[in-house]
Amino acid sequence: MSLLQSIVMGLIQGLTEFLPVSSSGHLAIFKNIFQVNTETGILFDILLHLGTLVAIFAVYYRDIFKLIAEGFGILGDACCNIGIFFKHTFGKKETPYKRVIKNGYRKFVMLVIVSTIPTGIIGFVARDLVEAASEFLFIPGICLIITAVLLLISDRVPDGAKTPKNVTYTNAFGVGICQGLATMPGLSRSGTTITACVISGFDRNFAVKYSFIMSIPAILGAAVLELGDVGSVEIPPTEILYYVVGMVVAAVVGFICMKTLLVIVRKKKFTYFAIYCLLIGAVSIGGYFIV
Repeated sequence: MSLLQSIVMGLIQGLTEFLPVSSSGHLAIFKNIFQVNTETGILFDILLHLGTLVAIFAVYYRDIFKLIAEGFGILGDACCNIGIFFKHTFGKKETPYKRVIKNGYRKFVMLVIVSTIPTGIIGFVARDLVEAASEFLFIPGICLIITAVLLLISDRVPDGAKTPKNVTYTNAFGVGICQGLATMPGLSRSGTTITACVISGFDRNFAVKYSFIMSIPAILGAAVLELGDVGSVEIPPTEILYYVVGMVVAAVVGFICMKTLLVIVRKKKFTYFAIYCLLIGAVSIGGYFIV
């Protein structure tokens, strides 16, 4: 892999991770067409996702820090309730239990946890399948066409009004399943999860926020799984710099695209991206049979 290729793939990742056109699908198509070989499996793809993870923190850092603080608050109150339970059982004391989920951010934390469970299971089980699917133009092409259909549906769903207070854990679990399925190359993670959120009645601004913040555990989990094998992978010294450059490019471009997507979702402009995904998907499928 050359420096130019790493920069281009960083651009592709930053542009397509947050715009609903599938970063994995575009990266798979690019690698197939230009015969890019990173020699480290999907490690470079994971590092690019970590780059865009930085962009998520940059945009939603206030929400993320609040969620982390409330997450520790949930853990602390839960431990207190366990202690109170034992007091009730053995000490016969009537100390009232603490209310654990007592504000919107704590509910947000629990929703993300519920969404992460099916995502993690699907991602782990389908890991080898996803890597194998990335080696063929046909599968990303089919998935891009599915993405186009989902985007068309999203624009035509009536606006919802659900915020964390109103979102059910069943909603969160369903969105988590969609995120797990979206690990397939060509199936846009943001497009799939935002569509799932909108169909579930989420407020459109919250749908975008939830889609991005719920991706943090998924991206970190995938990184841990892949980086755990780094010891058995030899990264050419000259490519280490290329990997870093690709991550930085993905982070900067991703930050810009996140801001853009907020406007796109609010104004229901997914149709344009649906047309693009449909065209690229058709070209990808055609290329598979021609090549």
